[in-house]
Amino acid sequence: MKKSTLAMLTAAAALISFPAAAQKAPETGFYAGGGLGKSSFKDGCRLGGSCDDGDTAIKIFAGYQFNRYVAGEFGYVDLGRAKSTAGGLTDEVKVRAWELSAVGSVPVVDRFSLFGRFGVYFAEAEENTNFTGNSSHSNNDLTYGFGARYDFTRNLAVRGELQRYSSVGGGNSTKTDIDLLAISVLWMF
Repeated sequence: MKKSTLAMLTAAAALISFPAAAQKAPETGFYAGGGLGKSSFKDGCRLGGSCDDGDTAIKIFAGYQFNRYVAGEFGYVDLGRAKSTAGGLTDEVKVRAWELSAVGSVPVVDRFSLFGRFGVYFAEAEENTNFTGNSSHSNNDLTYGFGARYDFTRNLAVRGELQRYSSVGGGNSTKTDIDLLAISVLWMF
């Protein structure tokens, strides 16, 4: 009985002290993070037939918060693959990209903000087919998006965002827009 009372008092103390620990994020400084998401290739089904035009994506990034409204961010993202089949033909495209973005934030309430991003990417698309062989295409273009961020503590935040990579690909294959819906965790230094 005493252990359960002690456990309840400890939990209550933790809940009461959490808001004090959850101070605003630093207005300037370095941050790093990573996230998971779902990519969607707009023109990923080149053959018709059966199609899987989305995949799990992984993103890692680092940035510098210049002030409470503006940050610069550098990142790497594995956007996964899109695969289509028709008859005995198969076409699979895998995409990875490096990106550099400006991130603008607008605080809504104490620890919650909305943000937008605009930048450039450099992508490598590997296409594997059983009818024209394998090829690799690299290109760069624009990336942009928007999302929301919540600061749990002075150093820990989570954000959700929708980001587009415009006109990925090239060479003999069709360029495609790729959308990424992701949740990321940030650590501010």
